[in-house]
Amino acid sequence: MNDTPLLRRSTAEGVTTVTLARPQRGNALSEALVEQLMDAVADAAADASVHTLVLRGEGPHFCTGFDLGADADAAPDGGAARDGPLLWRFARIEQLLGELWHAPLHTVAVAQGRAWGAGADLFAACDLRYAVQGAEWRFPGAGFGLVLGTRRLAQVVGEAVALDWVAHGRRIGCDEALGRGFATAVVPAAGDAQPPIPPLAVDRATYARLKFATRPDRRDADLAALVRSACRPGLAGRVQAHRSRRQDTLR
Repeated sequence: MNDTPLLRRSTAEGVTTVTLARPQRGNALSEALVEQLMDAVADAAADASVHTLVLRGEGPHFCTGFDLGADADAAPDGGAARDGPLLWRFARIEQLLGELWHAPLHTVAVAQGRAWGAGADLFAACDLRYAVQGAEWRFPGAGFGLVLGTRRLAQVVGEAVALDWVAHGRRIGCDEALGRGFATAVVPAAGDAQPPIPPLAVDRATYARLKFATRPDRRDADLAALVRSACRPGLAGRVQAHRSRRQDTLR
């Protein structure tokens, strides 16, 4: 696996900021980036001096989702030999989302441009979700048969809205995101400036207990749902077909 840093981390006054740093790929989630994000979330959770974790993306987009490039190129025929490695990568993304959702921290996402697919799921998994004016979201994973992050999204926006957004895979703009409670607030573009994060009135340990009380741990069930959806034969072919339909995504 490539050990080159694909994200930046900084910590000041109890706030750790993690910035996805693959702007040339729209900060799409490669296998290596997912593992580095897993480490970053775990490290912040293990540091008792950190009370807030902020996720950002470098460049014009927050995160354009699963990096389809390498795996699709490796299996031009959509061969079954690629299904296993793809399932593994999706499972690791589901585990990352579960760790972020249950992190004993105040978690904040700041999204600009496109937050699509797994990028939209990263946004949904945070406690506070700031949208930079002009941001948009899509949940296209169901288009190639995946159930990824849907339960968490339903807890944020409600079951009917989540089903509509996921089943139709349409673009969601800032006004709709704000109106549905998906976006906490819409903020103007301001470079790397942090949005106004309200301070907690409780200590970190109490906040973690509050999260546990409102978010029963269903990580195993979420992972099982993802695996059941992904293990239907032909995953690589479905991913490749989706990539062909969306080949102009980053243009």
